Amino acid sequence: MISASTTLVKSATFAALPPVWPEELQPRVQAAARASERTLVVLDDDPTGTQTVHDVPVVTRWDVATLRAELARAEPCFFILTNSRSLTAAAARALNLELARNLHAASAAAGRAFTLVSRSDSTLRGHFPVETDALAEICGPFDATIVAPYFEAGGRYTLDDVHYVAEGDTLVPAAETPFARDAAFGYRCSDLHEWIEEKTSGRIRAADVRSLSLDVIRRGGPEATAAALLALPPGCVCVVNLCAPRDTEVLAAATLAAERAGKKYLYRTAASFVNARLGLAPRPLLAGGELAAGGAGLVVVGSYVPKTTVQLERLLAASPAAHRVELDVATLLNPETARHVVNAATAAVSAALAAQEDAIVFTSRGLVAGPDAAASLDIGQRVSDALVALVRGLTERPHFVIAKGGITSSDLATRGLGVVRAMVLGQILPGVPVWQLGEETRFPGLNYVVFPGNVGDADALATAFAQFHRAKIPHPL
Repeated sequence: MISASTTLVKSATFAALPPVWPEELQPRVQAAARASERTLVVLDDDPTGTQTVHDVPVVTRWDVATLRAELARAEPCFFILTNSRSLTAAAARALNLELARNLHAASAAAGRAFTLVSRSDSTLRGHFPVETDALAEICGPFDATIVAPYFEAGGRYTLDDVHYVAEGDTLVPAAETPFARDAAFGYRCSDLHEWIEEKTSGRIRAADVRSLSLDVIRRGGPEATAAALLALPPGCVCVVNLCAPRDTEVLAAATLAAERAGKKYLYRTAASFVNARLGLAPRPLLAGGELAAGGAGLVVVGSYVPKTTVQLERLLAASPAAHRVELDVATLLNPETARHVVNAATAAVSAALAAQEDAIVFTSRGLVAGPDAAASLDIGQRVSDALVALVRGLTERPHFVIAKGGITSSDLATRGLGVVRAMVLGQILPGVPVWQLGEETRFPGLNYVVFPGNVGDADALATAFAQFHRAKIPHPL
């Protein structure tokens, strides 16, 4: 058994694994998903959960009328953007309780059942088990809670029950990465059995957590995996080992089969499970004529993770003509100076857009953290409030908006632009979705790029930006 703190060589490790299940499963899964009398409802704790799907709606409200309308469409899936990762644990619990109650009422009114996916971060940051506990309280009991943080586009893999983050050809245990030192959602364990014990403060012991192995998934396929699901102890938590898209397709087919046999599961997953469960065939990346290209756009960078900082530096170097506005975080946290700074930035960005100049707004790169998780979340929210105020105050329509960071992209969509319902068009880069905003928004039909903070290579942000201008970006030296 490999230690949960050991880094691995990805190419060599994957070469030694059993081959993936040979059968193409997408048509089978898609047919089963569409034949199901249940809608897959994805509760997304930030907008990046849409990073693997296309032609799927997202709603930002969860009142009974909104949920009833979506369920009545009898479509295979819709997303609910909760943005709960920006909240305290108590607020996230209250939100999930309210949402679950409303879903129950809407389901009864629409005559349509649902299956729940609690979608969260592929690097294990989020309100677990707070959210799944709340959902189980209203919508349970569940036969099992399935934990599957695998996310191919971001290089997140689970092997021998250890969750890894790929850095080039190296697989780094998740607890050894900067993500594990998150001020609000940090953790010590990469073994998911131990991580669950850590996050539940010992309520669920590591020894009681079950798992589905890659051996069962790859050698036994959907039937053996479904049998393993059916044999799980009632009410347990089960982690799933996944290292390739076909593995996730096997899991999707198995869960559909187990549900047809009468089982009821709650899913806590990253984004890759959703498209697999829908049987969505991959579509080409959005580019050129599919995007509203040609006009001046706005990039807003709120994420502060190191990967975002590198991407921002490359974007600035590749876009010397763009008007740039840096917002000092310490200044934004001071009520006496924040309003003046935001007003000045809003005027500058509006003037740039009026002159057909792109604008890039970014927060200062130094991490400002509070003494505890709640204080750190509050700092993040106050910074996000400033970015929202800037976007709400714009007097000119941008041709497109790229929002960098989960909380940033959620708050700009809902509070800055007034999104109630949007359609996911597809991805501009792997793991980077593009929404088309609805008529209710400040800028109807706007192409809105939800760019996760921890996704993409060093040039990814510059590449996405350049797609809207049909330009080839120069790589800075």
